[in-house]
Amino acid sequence: MMRREKCRIAYFDCFSGISGDMCLGALVDAGVSIEDIKKNLKKLNISGYSLTEKKVKRAGISATKVDVVLKTKAGKLFPATTRQDGKSEVRKWKEIKEIIKKSTLSEHIKKKGYEIFRNLFEAEAKVHGKSVHKTHLHELGCTDCIIDIFGTLIGLELLGIEKVYVSPVNLGQGFVSTEHGIMPVPAPATAELLKNCLVYSSNISFELTTPTGAAILKSLSAGFGEMPVFIPDTIGAGAGYKNFENSPNTLRVFIGDSVIGKQPEKSVTVIETNIDDMNPQLYEYIFEKLFKEGALDAYLSQIIMKKTRPGIKLSILCNPDKKDKLIDVIFKETSTIGVRYYETQRKTMDREFKYLRTKYGKVSVKVSQFGKSAKKYMPEYEDCKKIALKTNLPLIDIIEEAKKSARKLG
Repeated sequence: MMRREKCRIAYFDCFSGISGDMCLGALVDAGVSIEDIKKNLKKLNISGYSLTEKKVKRAGISATKVDVVLKTKAGKLFPATTRQDGKSEVRKWKEIKEIIKKSTLSEHIKKKGYEIFRNLFEAEAKVHGKSVHKTHLHELGCTDCIIDIFGTLIGLELLGIEKVYVSPVNLGQGFVSTEHGIMPVPAPATAELLKNCLVYSSNISFELTTPTGAAILKSLSAGFGEMPVFIPDTIGAGAGYKNFENSPNTLRVFIGDSVIGKQPEKSVTVIETNIDDMNPQLYEYIFEKLFKEGALDAYLSQIIMKKTRPGIKLSILCNPDKKDKLIDVIFKETSTIGVRYYETQRKTMDREFKYLRTKYGKVSVKVSQFGKSAKKYMPEYEDCKKIALKTNLPLIDIIEEAKKSARKLG
């Protein structure tokens, strides 16, 4: 029997949104010891809080509620999610960086925590028209936010999670009160963080997804969409602050093994149109516009149309959320008066770019891998072309040398 290599993954089911405390609750419910999380959080060297857990019900469904309990200057204790102490503490990006830098957490967790907070500060700075370094975070800079984020990262590491996938995210609707005043749901920072992600809004008048939850997803997710094909063995449910009558306010996390080489298929949209009356010089410009608006691929096929007239079939591959923008480009920039589209599935190799030095110069190489058996190396054409022009050597030799160097590094 062939040995199967496994990859431990987590799928966040955000049917009722996501917040930092819901993340912690879901991971504890999935089996992470809260005592182990507390022990690791001490490496942040932050005081004035404690963590509590309890079993609750949300619309009749059992879930775990984890609270960051803060201590006020008067010595009063309260769950951070209730915001009973009036205005929250203020922290700047410089202070957050210093906390992360001085911690003794693993480098992987420190790096991810840095990325999440960087995304938070950049989103907040953009929506308020300030620089990152001058931006003050209130709700986002509180101790509870730091604990929620690093507690989540610690929990995922303790569970051995290698990849995180996320469902379409429910944002909720209505308005929310913040340090900056009354804001629409989703809050501006949340909306900024979840650009280019799959989101929707149900008819629940509540802030279902917070900036902290959005930042965690933005930084950790390997993909948004339908549940991938994998073998879940654990399911955790983290409770949100509010208990809705007809909808469980919980975040579910499915944890299990995905077989490497059996990566989840992804839904994509194919858009097609037939053209027989347009100057072919325009296609180069149209392709540039299509890729700028998010096309994954675009190509032309020669076809014979009615009355045996030669024509061109323009095909575009895109994520479903980019369909309308790309159709708009087609109608504006081509002579066609109609398009067709359909949903399909695709499976791709994992890809990353690496720089390597060859005897001719520095070249970027795209490394594609499927499981542990199939691996391909493709040097960046423009890099090789520049070297060929500079050295006056055959371009094909430059490309082959780059491939050879990449294989050696493996």
